[in-house]
Amino acid sequence: MSMNNLNFDDQYGILRTFSDSMPTHYTFKIQSFSLMSKHSLERYESEAFEAGGYKWKLAFYPNGNKSKNVKEHISLYLVLAGANGPQTCWEVYAAFRLFLLDQNNGKYLALQAFTDASNGFLVDDACVFGAEVFVRKERSTCKGECLSMIKDAVMYKHVWKIENLSKLDEESYDSETFIAGDQKWKIEFYPKGRDDGKDSHLSIDLALADPTSLASSPKRGWPKFIRLGHFSDKSLGYLENDSTIVEAEVTVLGTASALDLK
Repeated sequence: MSMNNLNFDDQYGILRTFSDSMPTHYTFKIQSFSLMSKHSLERYESEAFEAGGYKWKLAFYPNGNKSKNVKEHISLYLVLAGANGPQTCWEVYAAFRLFLLDQNNGKYLALQAFTDASNGFLVDDACVFGAEVFVRKERSTCKGECLSMIKDAVMYKHVWKIENLSKLDEESYDSETFIAGDQKWKIEFYPKGRDDGKDSHLSIDLALADPTSLASSPKRGWPKFIRLGHFSDKSLGYLENDSTIVEAEVTVLGTASALDLK
């Protein structure tokens, strides 16, 4: 890239690049961008992609990173997801660029006046970001994803009655699978707890029945959902006739799919 293509933003002290070429390593497209604010989505992480022998992700904050006191801006970060090796303590020094597509002119520009449609960054409620990461070596992976937000998000509910609790002797039990957002889910129930809640709390997780169907975390939950003493206290109403009822509510705000870049 020639020096004629480089500009300096004096206000923020950042280097702005202008390119006709799409990002080398990853492209991230968002459909129905306005729904991210409507659903109060604070952060979204892309799937992992490889560059320079390492795994990376894009972390996107549609309303700014509140932990950094960012207001009236969006925030976009490059996150190191992991290394292809047995290292336990390591550092990676990388030069990288983050991109935002000007859809009016077909060029990638730095973030500025983002919600003004005349600038071309946000067109028809969609925007496109990208990343290039250089760690000694470079190769094009032609990978990307498209996040489509759902306008009328529907809440799915699954009720599971667990009986004969005093006779449960396994570490964990799974509910029947149920469907929400075109994915199969299940509730995982740990009667004696797990991890830091072992033998002191009841633990509950919501998990994907087929964890290979998505690249995100296969399950989320609470190792310390409720203390075993409180749970077994009949006056509190959680346990009745050696049975309890667990409910899961899942609201799918958006779906991610592969983005065809070829």
